Amino acid sequence: MAMWGVKVIIFILCLVPTYQQFPRLCVTQQALRTKECCPVWEGDGSACGARSGRGSCEDVEISEQPDGPQYPFSGLDDREKWPLVFYNRTCQCAGNFMGFNCGDCKFGYFGDTCNERRESLRRNIFHLTRAERNRLISYLNLAKQTISRDYVVATGTYREMENGSNPMFADVSVYDVFVWMHYYVSRNALLGGPGNVWRDVDFGHWAPAFPPWHRVYLLHWEHEIRKLTGDMTFSIPYWDWRDAQDCDVCTDELMGARSPHDLNLISPGSVFSSWKVLCSQSEEYSNRGVLCDARNEGPLRRNPGNHDRNIVQRLPTSADVEFTLSLPNYDTGAMDRTANMSFRNTLEGQPTGLGSSSSLGMHAALHVFMNGSMSSVQGSANDPIFMLHHAFVDSIYEQWLRRHRPSPSQYPESNAPIGHNGDYHMPPFIPLHRNKEYFISSKDLGYEYSYLLDASKFLSDFNKLFLSVFYFFILFYSVMPAIFIYS
Repeated sequence: MAMWGVKVIIFILCLVPTYQQFPRLCVTQQALRTKECCPVWEGDGSACGARSGRGSCEDVEISEQPDGPQYPFSGLDDREKWPLVFYNRTCQCAGNFMGFNCGDCKFGYFGDTCNERRESLRRNIFHLTRAERNRLISYLNLAKQTISRDYVVATGTYREMENGSNPMFADVSVYDVFVWMHYYVSRNALLGGPGNVWRDVDFGHWAPAFPPWHRVYLLHWEHEIRKLTGDMTFSIPYWDWRDAQDCDVCTDELMGARSPHDLNLISPGSVFSSWKVLCSQSEEYSNRGVLCDARNEGPLRRNPGNHDRNIVQRLPTSADVEFTLSLPNYDTGAMDRTANMSFRNTLEGQPTGLGSSSSLGMHAALHVFMNGSMSSVQGSANDPIFMLHHAFVDSIYEQWLRRHRPSPSQYPESNAPIGHNGDYHMPPFIPLHRNKEYFISSKDLGYEYSYLLDASKFLSDFNKLFLSVFYFFILFYSVMPAIFIYS
């Protein structure tokens, strides 16, 4: 095990730089003042790999479609018309290239020239071998303990940075940059001064972009783990919580059991007991009128099942999932928390039709059930169970896409809450992604879920058997008259 750790450290030191949000080369005074983020690709020494045809530095194109009425301000929040507050020129990549400097491959593509198409398989965490489980825990902890050399996170608004003259960014680990991203997309809007915030805003939740945003989030997280470890076969496992009576992944062999000394903490027998959280004190930030400063805020907390039973009585069931999948409309009405008989809203938070056993929909019910760091939207990604949970939520989204085969027009182009229209760039991702680009099957993005693959195989085998029997009877009845004639 020690030798394996040494090899990993040596490999990390040899890694080429990766670019995400915010890359160090784009947080200088010059980059922020000129609003240009087009770093050099190391492969040919040109911005965006232009000499090799990988991409070029281009003006950012922003949709002018109107947003819904939920956020009645303009020019107050750095996420508005993302990423124009920080940058109005970024790399636009060609072909199968992707990344901040076009140095990476699009999801599902591999190789030096990004021409190798491969499909990854996300599997049930309980179907992993012991070695695979140990590897998962090791990768998670490695990501948590490794300070990113290549990108940082913002700790102040662009206005506080004096329009780029005073950059405010902090170093965080590979894992924690994703914790920060989830906080940043969901935080309250700061209107100026202590306690002066707007709460009815979230660029990644409670509206149509919830499934696409988290799909991109998981894909990038998976991508960064692969680059950190050199293991290009790594895929996020999922936790199938349908009909579970408790947190069955909460064991020291997996995501950490309860501590016998404090039920709100993780067992000392788990590596996660040493993890510290950040960006988890949303009310304090709002009261002070500031952004999370990415400091250590204490241990990871979790006490599954000891939550307010008036909000959530149980974990979601197979029947809940099936009902949600049966809803034909992706979103409805105002396309927010009030949307009725909306697949997105029922999946995410509101239970329209799920019965009286829960006042929350499936995704939100699991977060509340965990009763700790997971229970706060802004700080929930601190708990590694977040990844397992959202992988399964993404698989439900994938089932709905395959069952209903929606036309692209089902994703709203206008009048959704701010950040959620089809052509809106997802904050705080750089490289840029538009919401509607991920209203497509996971297979088009290079990954599959094992239980969906098994279901497809079953249907395929059943169809083959049915056709065999059908053709047998056709043949039988076509031959029968001849048998009677010659007999």
